[in-house]
Amino acid sequence: MQYISSTFIKFCLPFFLLFSSIIYLNAQDKPQDEDAFFIRSIYDQALTDSRSYVWLEHLTTSIGGRLAGSPQASAAVEYTRQMLDTIGLDNVWLQPCEVPHWVRGEKEQVRIVNSSRGSIDLPALALGNSIGTGENGLTAKVIEVQSLNELETLGRAKLAGKIVFFNRPMNPTQIRTFNAYGGAVDQRVYGASRASKYGAVAAIIRSMTTRQDDIPHTGVSVYEEDATPIPAIAISTNASNLLSQLLKQEEVSLYLRSTSQMMSPKPSYNVIAEIKGSTYPDEIILVGGHLDSWDVGSGAHDDGAGCVQSMDVLFLLQQLNYQPKRTIRCVLFMNEENGLGGALEYAKISNEKGEFHMAAIESDAGGFSPRGFSADAEADLFNNYFKQVTTWSPLLEPYGLILSKGGSGADISPLKSQRGLLFGLRPDSQRYFDYHHTAIDNIDAINKRELELGAAAMTSLIYLLDKYGLKKE
Repeated sequence: MQYISSTFIKFCLPFFLLFSSIIYLNAQDKPQDEDAFFIRSIYDQALTDSRSYVWLEHLTTSIGGRLAGSPQASAAVEYTRQMLDTIGLDNVWLQPCEVPHWVRGEKEQVRIVNSSRGSIDLPALALGNSIGTGENGLTAKVIEVQSLNELETLGRAKLAGKIVFFNRPMNPTQIRTFNAYGGAVDQRVYGASRASKYGAVAAIIRSMTTRQDDIPHTGVSVYEEDATPIPAIAISTNASNLLSQLLKQEEVSLYLRSTSQMMSPKPSYNVIAEIKGSTYPDEIILVGGHLDSWDVGSGAHDDGAGCVQSMDVLFLLQQLNYQPKRTIRCVLFMNEENGLGGALEYAKISNEKGEFHMAAIESDAGGFSPRGFSADAEADLFNNYFKQVTTWSPLLEPYGLILSKGGSGADISPLKSQRGLLFGLRPDSQRYFDYHHTAIDNIDAINKRELELGAAAMTSLIYLLDKYGLKKE
C-alpha cells in the first residue's frame, strides 16, 4: 500500500498541481470578466437610455449662455438641481459662492478706417472682464506683435497711444489642439494687461482657433495688479489675416467701440449631488464640469456637455442598481470661465471639512468622441497611482480609451493638495476650437452618440476606481 501511494503521488501530483493552477488562474481572471461584463452594461445603458442629450438640449436651447452672475446662470443652477433631485440620489444641495459679474453691453465695433481699401468692419467680441472704450469709442494706429516678449523689445516709444494687435496663430502642427491653444492663449489672457504698461490704449487679439473663418472667439482677459486696464477685443482669424496684410502695406488705424464693464460681484452656487458609499463613505470620487459658459453662444461643448455627462454618470449607476463602496459625487462648478469662484470655494470648504477626494474626473474638453483620460497627482504619489490604474487598460482599450499622463481640469485642480488622483476626460480635440467661446457653440454642434460615449467612459472609470480604490504606497 505504501508503494502504491508513493507511485500515485509521484505520477499524479504534477497533474493535480496543473489542475489547481488552472482553477487558480480562472479564479484570478474572474474579476476581470465581471468588470468587462459590467462595463459593457454601462455602455449599453448609456447608448440606449441616457439623459445627457435631453438635459443638454434644455440647458442650451431653453436657458442659453450662462455667464456667471447672469439670470441664465441662476436658471441653470435651479434646472440642474431639479433634474438631479429626480433620479433618486442620496443628497442634492447647492453650495453658495461669490462670482464676478461682467456684462458685455452693446454689440462691439472694430472698423478699419482710412485705409487704401476704405473702411472695413471686422467681426469682433470683447474679451471677458475687459473694460469698454466708452460710449464714443476710440481711434488709434495699430501695431502688430507676435508675442508678449515683443512688447518689451518695442518699448513705450513705439507702443504708447497705439492699439496693439496680437496675431500669433495657434500652431497647426500640434496634433492635440489643446497644446496649440496652450501655446497661443497667453496673448489673449495677458495681452491687454502687458500692453497697457507701455502706454497702449487698447489690445486686439487673434481668435484662438485653427480654423479660418469670420467667427470671433471670446475668452477671459486678466488685468495684472500693476496694470492700467485697457479694452481687449478679439477679432476673427479671417479679419486678423486681412489686418496683417494691410499693415505690411501701410499704416492702419482702427476705430473700436465696446461698452462692456465689470459690475459688483454676485452670489451664485455650485450644484452638488452624491450617492453615499456603503463601505468607505469618506473616500470621495468626484465627477464634474462647469455650469457657466460665455454669453454669446449657449455653451454646448463648453461646458454643458461636461455637466450633463457628469450628471449622467450618477443616473447610469442608479439605473444599473450599482451600490458604490465609495461616495460618488457630481459637482457642477460655477464661474470657471472668468474667475474659478465655484472651484475655489468648493476646495476651501472641502479642506475645512477634512474631506479626502480619492479621485476626481473633470469633463471640460467638449462632447466629442472620448479618446481616454489624462491623469495628474502630487509628484511623490503619481507613479504609484498611475501604475495601479494602468492595470485597467485592457478593460478600457476596447472602447478606444487610453490612460496618459497630463493635466486634469481647472475646477478640480485645487483638490490636488488632498493627495488623490485627478483625471481629465480627453475627447477627440480636432473640432473643439472651431466652437470654443463662440456664438456657434450650440446644440447643433453636439452629436448625441458621442456625448453618450463620454458619459459611459467616465462611468466606467469611476466604477473601477470605486471597486478597487487607490493605495498611496
